Amino acid sequence: MDAFLFALILTLLAGLSTTIGSVIAFIVKEPSKKFISFIMGFSAGVMILISFVELLNEGIKASTFLIGNLFFFLGMIIMFFIDIGISHKYEFENKDKNDNHNLDKTSLLVMLGIFIHNFPEGMVTFVGTLKNAELGILLAFAITLHNIPEGIAVAVPIYTSTKNPKKAFYWSFISGISEPLGALIAGLILFPFINDFVLGATLAIVGGFMVYISLDELLPASRDSGFDHISIIGIILGMLIMVLSLDLL
Repeated sequence: MDAFLFALILTLLAGLSTTIGSVIAFIVKEPSKKFISFIMGFSAGVMILISFVELLNEGIKASTFLIGNLFFFLGMIIMFFIDIGISHKYEFENKDKNDNHNLDKTSLLVMLGIFIHNFPEGMVTFVGTLKNAELGILLAFAITLHNIPEGIAVAVPIYTSTKNPKKAFYWSFISGISEPLGALIAGLILFPFINDFVLGATLAIVGGFMVYISLDELLPASRDSGFDHISIIGIILGMLIMVLSLDLL
């Protein structure tokens, strides 16, 4: 039960990091393209490395090389169908500051997409923490980095159109709260059946989630700004910091 509660707390903290993005939106108004390029690349580097080095490896150790990889690809396939059904795009700057209705609509759609996409991310932190606390902390860190730009994407159009920081903060909060909800649902379903195989399989699946999110969302958003070198520097630093973190832990 202590592990269950700790996993929920970590997931809650990671999910609500979207509100950090909203605070950045209040201060910066329109974050620079270099900043977005770097933080998206950094987040992708963190998530890709931890997926292949830790999560997929746990799935293989709990079963076989083939079965572990099949669970990994299952995670990517699940995210693919989620993405088809509920897609979202990042909007970090506003092209028509007079069109408040479009800005509100854009922010609402982005918030809804992020809310639904964050459910499996809540599972990532929850299941990883059940495996061991150190892995859970690293996963929470990786997802926190990912969620900060998401909070910016939700808050920027709302704050630009309304100048109301409370409203922007509220929507970014709602977009992040789905992670602890996803963790709670996963915990209620999986917790009674937890064993080494189930944990390993689930970690491989969520590794597939994270790689899909990195390749389909974070890397394109990082490179769309036109600062390709800043993007790759972020990716390398994200991977390097994860390597050092894993070595220390």
